Amino acid sequence: MFERRITRQISVGNVPVGGGSPVSVQSMTTTKTADVDGTLAQVYALAGAGADIVRITCNDVEAAQGLAEIVPRSPVPIVADIHFQHKLALAALEAGVAALRLNPGNIRNETHIKTVARAAKDRGVPIRVGVNGGSLDKDLLDKYGSATPEALVESALKEIRYLEDVDFTDIKISVKHSHVPSMVAAYRLLSDAVDYPLHLGVTEAGPLPGGIIKGTAGIGTLLNEGIGDTIRFSLTADPVEEAKTGRALLEYLGLRERKGLDLIACPSCGRAEVDVIDVARRAQAALEAENLPIQVAIMGCVVNGPGEAREADLGIAAGRGKGHMFIKGQVVRVVPEDEMVEALVDEARKLVEQGVEARLAAADANAEQLSRLVREQLVEIQGDANDAASKRARVAKVASN
Repeated sequence: MFERRITRQISVGNVPVGGGSPVSVQSMTTTKTADVDGTLAQVYALAGAGADIVRITCNDVEAAQGLAEIVPRSPVPIVADIHFQHKLALAALEAGVAALRLNPGNIRNETHIKTVARAAKDRGVPIRVGVNGGSLDKDLLDKYGSATPEALVESALKEIRYLEDVDFTDIKISVKHSHVPSMVAAYRLLSDAVDYPLHLGVTEAGPLPGGIIKGTAGIGTLLNEGIGDTIRFSLTADPVEEAKTGRALLEYLGLRERKGLDLIACPSCGRAEVDVIDVARRAQAALEAENLPIQVAIMGCVVNGPGEAREADLGIAAGRGKGHMFIKGQVVRVVPEDEMVEALVDEARKLVEQGVEARLAAADANAEQLSRLVREQLVEIQGDANDAASKRARVAKVASN
């Protein structure tokens, strides 16, 4: 297990960031901030999908006025996204936001930056120094020739000095880039240079599925090195996908407790007794609607399925027109093949409500024996698809020579 780097801790509203606190998930609304009800609807959707913090643009006076109504009604802390106009940062503070995001590439006046920092300090509001490879300070572009990792980090350090000059240290930092290797390199450099909490992200990652792949490659790499305190997937998609993806990544890495479904499925093969892809698709849709925090396995055949997926909380495998349902590898019920998905959802509900031991105790006493007979029949009919016996013999022969 990787060891997380311990950073300073700040608080974005009631969400701690850094200092060993759980890695938080962020996303950003796509609505016009002046549309208070529309923006709040999206904030609630993001919170429901796993977002701990939501960023909202504050690009004009109407947006700042919208924030004044949104903030007290939001279920999660709101960060105001500020570009170019420092007075809008002051207006967002007046509106009551939990944090500010400033871009050093387009708010370059030192006096303006320090004015905002003083006002934020008076209110106990943290600031994210949000460096972006696509909007880097022109002087740094001229110096480095492009948005190199070194340029991103220098931009961040320069901005931090402005904040520290007025004794402002309630800071978190991001050095995002759309090029994954550059993003990873920048955060590694920054992590060695500061102990402020870091916000991870691959900027402008694009639409699905590529955007998720890029984000996972960059964010996942750094999290596995112990770097990162809060994350955002920047997708060209419904922002709910950002929250869901971010939350799922943290759960898969063991950095957050599972809140939703983790569905695993075999890749299918010639032995499969059902269309695994179709069953998995239907099961995922039905189980996600239930919002059950369990791991479920969909296996193509009963010959190897229960054994291969014995660590799953619940699973089902096909065989001879039946669905063989198992809990932690033990077959507990056999149902008609056309009822596999419905039976799986029903058992999932009961498993969450009653627990593993209770559901194992309620198992059909004949289910395991029936499944064993079906497995034996299928092996006799189909043979050993993996040719295991002869392969083992050949391996042993090579090893003993």
